[in-house]
Amino acid sequence: MTSNEKTLQPSPQPLYIKIKEALKKSILEGLYKAHEKLPSEKSLMTQFGVSRITVRQALRDLTSEGLIFSSQGKGTFVSKPKAVQDVHRLEGFGEAMASKGYDTNARVVGIRQMIGSREVLEALDLKAKALVVEVKRIRYLNLEPISIDTSYFPLEIGEHFFSKDLSGDIFPMLENQLGRSLGRADIRLEARAADEEIAELLQIEPGNPIMWVQRLTFDQHGAPVDFEYLAIRGDSYQYHFEVERNQEVKK
Repeated sequence: MTSNEKTLQPSPQPLYIKIKEALKKSILEGLYKAHEKLPSEKSLMTQFGVSRITVRQALRDLTSEGLIFSSQGKGTFVSKPKAVQDVHRLEGFGEAMASKGYDTNARVVGIRQMIGSREVLEALDLKAKALVVEVKRIRYLNLEPISIDTSYFPLEIGEHFFSKDLSGDIFPMLENQLGRSLGRADIRLEARAADEEIAELLQIEPGNPIMWVQRLTFDQHGAPVDFEYLAIRGDSYQYHFEVERNQEVKK
């Protein structure tokens, strides 16, 4: 990309930072498009007049910032910009993304009544062998699959969903149609590799990173109403938390 080829001017900054910032500027300004292949390490060495070690350090930093990714044997590519959900209040996927201008919808993969697993029953505070309703959906962001949501509800709540349109958020439905005002949620996140089923539904390669989220939602009275497993594409979505330290905590 000759329009971006520049010689690096003397600076107190380490060379790899200057290279990183030059490439970052090109990516953010759209000179390199999402999924476009970056020049090879050898080309970057020639372009900037530096060693391979310096180039690799710059690329490592860009990878850490989520701007690029590497595919073994194929090269380095520009990452697709991630949708960011700011977790300041309890809201559904559609509610969070609509405020940012994204189009969202969902497709039901399956809905069934079943005996809950031990983990599900404990989360929902139900007795052994109690019946629950499982709802499995693919969530879409601007028509691209972004997550697989597997949700479990106590039977008295979930039985209503068999006759409902589940293409949108379930939270507003719980509140507005079923009269269950929501209070809070416990959220756990971890990184996982996509198995074959998840990869097929999300249209990614098996083994690609996903964000695995467990979310237990309570109503205003503290009763659990919804326990979910969310498998979210690691290349397309990001949770953003903002936390404060209690100033009264003793040092």
